[in-house]
Amino acid sequence: MKTYQTLLKELETYTGIGERPADFSDYWRDAIEEMSLTDPRVSLEKAEFQGTHTECFHLYFTGVDGSRIHAQYLRPKYRSHPIPALLQFHGYRWNAGDWCEKMAYTDMGFAVASMDCRGQGGLSEDLGCVHGTTVTGHVIRGVTDHKNKLLYRQIFLDAALLARILMDFEEVDRERIGAFGTSQGGALAVACAALTPDIQKIAPCSPFLSDFEGACRHQECQGAYLELWEYFRIQDPCHEHEKDFFEHLQYIDIRHLAPWVKADVLWGIGLEDTACPPSTQFAAYNALTSTKKMIIYPEYGHETFPGFQDKMIQFMAELL
Repeated sequence: MKTYQTLLKELETYTGIGERPADFSDYWRDAIEEMSLTDPRVSLEKAEFQGTHTECFHLYFTGVDGSRIHAQYLRPKYRSHPIPALLQFHGYRWNAGDWCEKMAYTDMGFAVASMDCRGQGGLSEDLGCVHGTTVTGHVIRGVTDHKNKLLYRQIFLDAALLARILMDFEEVDRERIGAFGTSQGGALAVACAALTPDIQKIAPCSPFLSDFEGACRHQECQGAYLELWEYFRIQDPCHEHEKDFFEHLQYIDIRHLAPWVKADVLWGIGLEDTACPPSTQFAAYNALTSTKKMIIYPEYGHETFPGFQDKMIQFMAELL
């Protein structure tokens, strides 16, 4: 049996399977231009939940393709100067969660925006239409259509647009912005920082959406990456279209976006993770060129890590 030190030695140079597309930069440049030309039509509605020292709002904006995207927006009630802000992104198929979960941050002096990913468990719309199957989930949505139809292209742009909206709020100091999340949320923190270079700090934990082909080959892989297995089992059982399939997914692979991240990075990982295997995470982590630190939990899988939340808050507190 390998020790975790031996495993880490192997992973510290792993870069994943499949090449970054030649037109990757053009693809995302065009996507950002499309996002920039979208009128977000931002609206704030006072939420039914309010804190003693925190104001809570439903924030709505229009993303690419016209979908109305929802986020929870919380800010300290009493503030005398522009304040730092945090973007929070949730896990796969979930939603922004309870309002009270963000109050530890507003009590410290942060504004917080927590986005509902389109088409998942929150209040955001998904008006995009694609040809082809989704089988069991969103990872492969649009993979047999045009590459601009990939669902995570739109979700990444939603995250980046929300960051720009947050930075434009009068009460927010645009030079003190952080982003964090776990699993899908961790991937969105990376993607958001890659597409929004002004973000100063990110804390991805067990991030998803990296090294798709490597994940598909991982024999013990569980969770959302199993959608790739299901696609081949149902739609392409002899893998006749495997090459095109994985080439499309390269456009939404966060390991290819990671070199664009300028933010300081605090990364949490469990070496027993079978939902987002460590190899897929290291493929993205190794591609980062900014200041970075990985907190490793050898006996933990895709779950809550003891102490990581405290470390993350201390890391973000440097923005105060």
